[in-house]
Amino acid sequence: MQFVIDHTKKLTLDELERFLKDKDAQVVLSEASKTAIQKCREYLDKKIKNSPEPVYGINTGFGSLCNVIIPDVDIEQLQENLVKSHACGAGEEVPQDVVRLMLFLKIQSLAYGKSGVQVQTVEMLCEFINQKMLPVVYQQGSLGASGDLAPLAHLCLPLLGLGKLNYKGSKLDTSVVFQQRGITSIRLRSKEGLALLNGTQFMSAYGVYSLIQARHLSKAADTIAAISIDAYDARLDPFKHQLHAIRPHPGQIETAIHITHLLHGSEIILQEKKQVQDPYSFRCIPQVHGASKDALNYVTRIFETEINSVTDNPTIFMESDEIVSGGNFHGQPLALGLDFLCIALAELASISERRTYLLISGQRGLPAFLTPNPGLNSGFMIPQYTAASIVSQSKQLCTPASVDSIVSSNGQEDHVSMGANAAIKCYQVVNNSEKVLAIELLNAAQALEFRRPKKSSASIEELMNTYRKVVPFLKKDELLHDYMALSRQFIRNYSF
Repeated sequence: MQFVIDHTKKLTLDELERFLKDKDAQVVLSEASKTAIQKCREYLDKKIKNSPEPVYGINTGFGSLCNVIIPDVDIEQLQENLVKSHACGAGEEVPQDVVRLMLFLKIQSLAYGKSGVQVQTVEMLCEFINQKMLPVVYQQGSLGASGDLAPLAHLCLPLLGLGKLNYKGSKLDTSVVFQQRGITSIRLRSKEGLALLNGTQFMSAYGVYSLIQARHLSKAADTIAAISIDAYDARLDPFKHQLHAIRPHPGQIETAIHITHLLHGSEIILQEKKQVQDPYSFRCIPQVHGASKDALNYVTRIFETEINSVTDNPTIFMESDEIVSGGNFHGQPLALGLDFLCIALAELASISERRTYLLISGQRGLPAFLTPNPGLNSGFMIPQYTAASIVSQSKQLCTPASVDSIVSSNGQEDHVSMGANAAIKCYQVVNNSEKVLAIELLNAAQALEFRRPKKSSASIEELMNTYRKVVPFLKKDELLHDYMALSRQFIRNYSF
């Protein structure tokens, strides 16, 4: 599939999800975006030639060195020096899916024609995606203000023939790949290094990836909870519409409707219940899952604004003949949103683990630990331990990054967002929540078999039939790690 990056059209999360799923996707600049980029570059060249005034990052140093004037003869070397000196990443490599998103979003931001870059520079970024030459980027090093300097420096080093690329299953020096393919590196012109490094594309890419996964997990959480409701022989009363109409949070209403629809026609849900009430982890599914849905929608709005924005500095406004130095690279909106999303996803896992705990507790006609012969068999005792451990870790990861700030650049950059740390934590929590939901599904599917011959709803039974092709009912102890992994893979691939 070909994706046309066009600054005149709104980029959506849905389009980025399609791009992410298509590993062979090709990206090109629209003619309108090429024209905007070219005109801005021509304007900047003319401005530098005719204006005696220093302009930050173009003929000055960076950060606290902003008052150091750079001679015209060194302006291009300044940009190369910037990229090399800022490539100070540490820690684990950024996953390649996230790197693809970083490239896409950097191209999108530059396509507005406000940054002063060359068209060929942006087109080479496109080729990194098209030729599956993905720069090696590291997770640690960004403060989330002045943009994601260190990660973006590693992302853009290959433009200069430097750094490393993930290419055809190997991690190779960029110079080796370029030599193999006959590619010539870019000679950066004035401001280009700064335009490439300033920006929020590291935070944005992680956030977009996490949001895409979170949307899927939110649907999965409802469906898995519905299976658990029947498996635990819980009541459907807490999902009645009139209850939520008098407290009309959108996510709460949506969740109640979804669960009711999922369980429509279930023989188990229609049978007489002995208990008057169910524990909160069942009774309050609309309130808890719904609040996470509302948080997810809020954070989506933040990121759909961000991915349609220009976030480098300084910014060029040809229409008013101005080059404005500001702070659009500051990641505070993203940092706050990512911290919120982190909490919302952790809560889906937290309530999921509680349902798992109840399913194995030997209540409501279910055998202890969901095994036909408890004692000789430990059954599903320990997956709940694993879920509890993961949930605890996620709670710790939910400590907000956005409340922290450490002064940098000799005091010039005196308040930073720490949005990059928020992004990495959120990514970890998304993965953790997927694991916990996979454990609930494993338990709920096992428990539901003890309700036979009664059946659940048609949609739940269809899911169960598909799931049983991957994970069987376990009559005795087995190596559960493997089934937990298969359950997680099922969640990832199933269309909830």
